[in-house]
Amino acid sequence: MRKILVLQHVPHEGLGTIGPALRGHDLNVDFLKIYENRRIPPDIKGYSALIVMGGPMGVYEDDIYPFIRKEIRLIGSALKTDTPVLGICLGSQLLAKAAGARVYKGKAKEIGWYRTTLTDCGLTDRLLLGLPKDFTVFHWHGDTFDIPPGGKNLASSELFPHQAIKVGRRAYGFQFHLEVTEAMISEWIKVNEEELKPLKGIDPEGIIKETPDKIGALHSYGSTVISRFLRLVD
Repeated sequence: MRKILVLQHVPHEGLGTIGPALRGHDLNVDFLKIYENRRIPPDIKGYSALIVMGGPMGVYEDDIYPFIRKEIRLIGSALKTDTPVLGICLGSQLLAKAAGARVYKGKAKEIGWYRTTLTDCGLTDRLLLGLPKDFTVFHWHGDTFDIPPGGKNLASSELFPHQAIKVGRRAYGFQFHLEVTEAMISEWIKVNEEELKPLKGIDPEGIIKETPDKIGALHSYGSTVISRFLRLVD
């Protein structure tokens, strides 16, 4: 049976809607809970794909979080062997860094429901084909990245021109969250209450109120993208 390795950085940023999709594709999943100090393998050998979830740390904080260097090495191994990679939020930033791009703080934090626009490359990409050119997705990030050498920019937003990237044939990174559930959004707002208080223009109660109207479309987009990614593993 094919095995997928999942890296999870904090307890509340789990797989969300990716979990049922994995079970539906007859895949064996190994979870590495980084917050439990689990050992990160030096390479991707033995795995058919790699999924890297989000987290509050920055890629440039490897002096504080030494595991970041090990994750970059692991992602680099996957890129060299053309193993499918899916990076979400922090995972997308780690992918960009492993592929040779700069990762840095953005001008503002993008938290909540924001419109995202597919680029010409995004409109024709096999994971995103058929999605609307403009669609609303859930965001929770303040960092951004340059496009890696040879990489493609697939999507942008008003605040962040680089929202989704493709590296090589089968490695994808998404700054936004296609995997979140309504319960996850509520939990994130509760867990990060202190982070949100000083941020201008971020309305936690408004985000929660918006969510029921927007979560259905998000799950539709996420189901399409995740299913197509898993076909790359097949």
